[in-house]
Amino acid sequence: MWMIYAIGSAFFAGITAILAKCGIRKTDSDVATAIRTIVVLLFSWLMVLITGTWTGIAEIEGKTLLFLVLSGMATGASWLCYFHALQKGDINKVVPIDKSSTALTILLALIFLQEGLTWGKAVSILLIGVGTLLMLSRKESSAEKGRQGSSWLVYAVLSAVFASLTAILGKIGVTGIDSNLGTAIRTIVVLVMAWLMVFISGKQKEVRQVRKKELGFIIMSGLATGASWLCYYRALQGGPASVVVPIDKLSILVTIAFSWIVFHEKLTKKSALGVACITIGTVLLAII
Repeated sequence: MWMIYAIGSAFFAGITAILAKCGIRKTDSDVATAIRTIVVLLFSWLMVLITGTWTGIAEIEGKTLLFLVLSGMATGASWLCYFHALQKGDINKVVPIDKSSTALTILLALIFLQEGLTWGKAVSILLIGVGTLLMLSRKESSAEKGRQGSSWLVYAVLSAVFASLTAILGKIGVTGIDSNLGTAIRTIVVLVMAWLMVFISGKQKEVRQVRKKELGFIIMSGLATGASWLCYYRALQGGPASVVVPIDKLSILVTIAFSWIVFHEKLTKKSALGVACITIGTVLLAII
């Protein structure tokens, strides 16, 4: 059963971006992120109840709480940038850049946490970097450039940077605390940050104007994230992490497949080679 749960985790993680893209065609990405975070928050605390780790709240130290809050702020910034990028750019371009945060996290861990860099990790980082560049090498038509602009790239890169900071700050913050409880606490921070962004930018009136169809996709995107977390946890309970983690990381293949089916975003030979490099590099990181 753990193998089924691991595949389910990758599937739900993969369709999250697809559902989110469907939900932000007309809806502002900040508003969509704020609504979606409510659903994710419910799932994160459901995880805490399922694992019975809520009793650890009283034992959280001040330093741990500080880094959890900082990690939550980085997560919120990453999500806001990610959905901005999805709204403006192709999924096949945004997702690989976001996934490159894995390699960036290793570099930051080397700098700030003094974690070692093996030859295996170096090769993995190189493969992910080359794969990301290949995914971005696709030529765009003039009409496509005019419609999308280049701002999506800035948001996608910022999404990866903040995601990497999330991992570094989160690693410090989860010391002596269950990871599920830490995630739930971080999600509270993300929720507050997302709604603050909505109110600061004066977009609160747009919440009531969200189309029902797009609201459904936004909610389903949050449900997909929650389902992915639940499946991932169940898979780790029954199976070896060395197998579960690589399967979960292959969610990028699910995203690309559905982007072709739903949005008709096709891959060139270079893009396909880029996907292969990113996939191999990610799997290597998980098994070495």
